[in-house]
Amino acid sequence: MLALDTYGTLVAASLVLLFGRKIVAVTPPLRAYSIPEPVAGGLLVAIVLLLARITADVQVQFDTSIQTPLMLAFFASLGLGADLASLKKGGRTVAIFLFVVLGLLLVQNTLGVAIATALGLNPLMGLLAGSITLSGGHGTGAAWSSVFTQTYGLESATEVAIACATFGLVLGGLIGGPVARHLVKKVALPTGEAADTSHPMAFEQPKAVRLITAQAFIETLALIVVSLAGGQMIAGWLNGTWLELPTFVCVLFVGVVLRNGLGKLGWYHVFDRAVSVLGNVSLSLFLAMALMSLKLWELTSLALPMLTILTVQTVAMALYAMFVTFRVMGRNYDAAVLAAGHCGFGLGATPTAIANMQAITDRFGPSHVAFLVVPMVGAFFIDIANAIVIKLFLFLPIYG
Repeated sequence: MLALDTYGTLVAASLVLLFGRKIVAVTPPLRAYSIPEPVAGGLLVAIVLLLARITADVQVQFDTSIQTPLMLAFFASLGLGADLASLKKGGRTVAIFLFVVLGLLLVQNTLGVAIATALGLNPLMGLLAGSITLSGGHGTGAAWSSVFTQTYGLESATEVAIACATFGLVLGGLIGGPVARHLVKKVALPTGEAADTSHPMAFEQPKAVRLITAQAFIETLALIVVSLAGGQMIAGWLNGTWLELPTFVCVLFVGVVLRNGLGKLGWYHVFDRAVSVLGNVSLSLFLAMALMSLKLWELTSLALPMLTILTVQTVAMALYAMFVTFRVMGRNYDAAVLAAGHCGFGLGATPTAIANMQAITDRFGPSHVAFLVVPMVGAFFIDIANAIVIKLFLFLPIYG
C-alpha cells in the first residue's frame, strides 16, 4: 500500500493534468472527439492503478480531503460569475433548457424502473440507476440510498449508488465530445461577431491569459472562502427539513448573492478574470483528483442486470442529447455545445459538463449561451427538479 498525503495527492493531480494535456495533444482520436484533458489523464491513471492492483497487488491510496473543498470552490466561482443582469437576457433559454432537463429526468427514471422490473430486480434499483445517481451524482446517490435502506429495507443500496455514480461520471466525460462532434457537422461554426472572444464567460476560455493582480486574487479568494463558509452554514440549517439542499447548491447561492448584492450596493465589483482563474484551477484539480482516485474495481460489484440498465441509460443520454436537446435548443452551434454539456451532467456532474464544453469550444469556437445556461441549470435547478421527480416516482405503487 502506497499512501500519499495531501501534498503528494496534489502533486499527483497536477501531474495528471499535465499528462492528460500531453495525451490529448499527441492522440488524434482524443482531439477529434474532444475528450477533456482531465478525463483523459485521470481515467488512464485509474486504469493503470487497476492493473497494478490486479497484477502486482499494489495499491495507491490518495488523500482526497481537499477534493470536496475544490469542488465547492468551483461552484462558488460559478455563483460569483453569475451576473443576474446577464442571466435575465438568457431567461427564456434557461427556461427551455430546464424543461429539456426535466424530460431527461423522467426518461432516466422510467427506463431504470422499467428495465429493473423486467429483469426481476427491485424497482428501487432502477431509480438508483436512474436520475438519482446519473443526473444527481455521488452526493444525491448517497443521500437517497440511505433513505432506501432505512425506509424500504433495500440492501447494498449505498454500494450500488456509488458504483452507478462512478460509472456515470466516467461515461459523461467520454460521450459528450463524440456527440458534439457529430452535431457540429450539421451547423455553421462561429464566425465574425459570433466568434468574438473579448468578453468570454468565466469558464469559456480556460487557456486564455488572464491579467490579474495579487490584490484581486486575494479579494476573490476571500469571496470564495466566504461562499464556502456561508453555504455550509445554510446547508446545516436546512439539513433534515423539506428544503434540504446539497452543500454545493447553497455555496453557489451565496456566491450569486455576494456577486450581485455587493455590486448593487456599490461596495465591491467582482473581478471576473480572477474568478475565472481560480474557478478553472479548482475545476481542473477536482476532476483530475476525482478521476485518478476512481476505484474501478468497485464497478465489478455491479451485477450484469445493473450494467445492462446503465448501458441503456448511456445510449439513451446520447440519443436524447442529439434528438431532443440539440433540436429543442435551436439546431445551431450553441445547441451542439449545450448537448455536450447535457451529456456531462446528465450522466456525471456539472464539472464534467463544463469540461466537455471547454473541450468543444477550445476547438470549434466560443458559445456564450452554453456557458451562461449550463452552469445555472446543471448546478442549481437540476437538484431541485430531480428531488421533485424522484419523489413523484416513489408514489408509484410498485415498491415493496
